[in-house]
Amino acid sequence: MKTIDRTQKIDVEALKSQLATLRTIPQRFKLPLSEQQAYDALLAAYQTEVANRQASFVSNPMLEKNIAAMAKALTLANPKFGIMLCGTCGNGKTTLLRAFQLLLNFLNGKGYFEQSTGIRIVDAKDISALMRDPHTKTVRNTPMLAIEDMGREATEVLDYGNVLSPVVDLLEYRYNEQLFTFITTNLNAKDVRQKYGARIADRFNEMLCVIPFTASSFRGKTLNT
Repeated sequence: MKTIDRTQKIDVEALKSQLATLRTIPQRFKLPLSEQQAYDALLAAYQTEVANRQASFVSNPMLEKNIAAMAKALTLANPKFGIMLCGTCGNGKTTLLRAFQLLLNFLNGKGYFEQSTGIRIVDAKDISALMRDPHTKTVRNTPMLAIEDMGREATEVLDYGNVLSPVVDLLEYRYNEQLFTFITTNLNAKDVRQKYGARIADRFNEMLCVIPFTASSFRGKTLNT
């Protein structure tokens, strides 16, 4: 790269081209399927997860809408680098996350991805221990990570007298590195802002496709989660 001559006007486009060689643009995750194929595949995986819990699957418009929203988010030409399923308990968030994991494992086994692809699911309450343990600290660099039940964990923890915010630290790191992050939570947007602060809430707007679950609990009914 030539030295910048302070007597001349900078050629912005030329400099931008040279600066780009110093940065690696992260490749965001995208399902190797059409939007309709992704919907059908997620629906099949969801039904499989319901059957695995020895329950009967009964579709409804809200569930179909949520699966369709997720299929669209996962097949966009320029996708975000995460998904958040939010809403009250018992209405299908975890089942859809597990369905996504099942579908990924299936597609991976069939050679749909150039590199081995899967998603690691961790409970939000376990993140504090995982972040402190040097043997499991790689959780923050996991290419695809799902945080289950975000909001149930303590926002701050004490570690040898130091106040830490493990989930916030993890989310900020993954935001900066543009690593795919999947979240399920019973919190709504207002709750997220109150619990984690405006900084994280603002990053979520860029980072995550938010899919609200507004149906009542399926537990104890014919449609199970």
